[in-house]
Amino acid sequence: MIIADQWTDYKLLDAGDKEKVESWKGIILRRPDPQAIWPWTKMGICDDVHAHYHRSNAGGGSWEYKKKIPASWNISYKNLTFHVEPTGFKHTGLFPEQAANWDWMSEKIKMARRPVSVLNLFAYTGGATCACLEAGASVCHVDASKGMVAWAKKNVTLSNLADKPVRFIVDDCMKFVQREIRRGRVYDAIIMDPPSYGRGPKGELWKLEDELYPLVMALKEVMSDSPLFFLLNSYTTGFSPRVSANMLDLSLGRKYGGRIISDEIGLPVENSSIILPCGNSARWEI
Repeated sequence: MIIADQWTDYKLLDAGDKEKVESWKGIILRRPDPQAIWPWTKMGICDDVHAHYHRSNAGGGSWEYKKKIPASWNISYKNLTFHVEPTGFKHTGLFPEQAANWDWMSEKIKMARRPVSVLNLFAYTGGATCACLEAGASVCHVDASKGMVAWAKKNVTLSNLADKPVRFIVDDCMKFVQREIRRGRVYDAIIMDPPSYGRGPKGELWKLEDELYPLVMALKEVMSDSPLFFLLNSYTTGFSPRVSANMLDLSLGRKYGGRIISDEIGLPVENSSIILPCGNSARWEI
């Protein structure tokens, strides 16, 4: 398992009964997590929280605030700083388990010792974008949500990276890639974090099991002649890491060779042997 265990501002305090309790720089949030089907492992932690997200039987949910907290605040990971806030769909704008991938990408870029261009698709609030910029790469950040792109711009500024070479694009990812192919534009590294379901800015429907493979195959056409890596993340329930690895093998492996590693990604429960699974990642690299 790939484990994100280098945080100081974030801690997974406990997980159980299909929920988790996390410290986001001292602000304690309790949120649903369907993977944690075992009982709570510690006494009392799940009760002493600042806010608790409750799912609704009608879909969605809402936060119950037990203590006063700011509407938003910042947390840091190494040299990076991120804006976080409790949203109406339970998320905070950051997936802390991805820090393990940020470290891997950063090391790959620094060790390349050459200019590296990165395409970050379904780029959300830009955690990976910030990591790649900080490591010295140029980044094209693409997401269908105007609000998420604005959030990413804020994170880039908070991380003191606003002067770095980054393009922010609000667009449907497949349509953007098809245009890049026509333009003849290429990238040395690609990052994908696709949702199970979604819609583009003009209502384009995204359904992972139907759309992912064609997009991965299209992306080999925008890989440069000196590719560095391809990272494919998935949070879709039942989607095996091997599925992602197979797609990278069929597209990039057969064209470039290289190595593929795929595994679950997770977060350690503080002072415990428990690891909470948080989706999976497949990494292709030369």
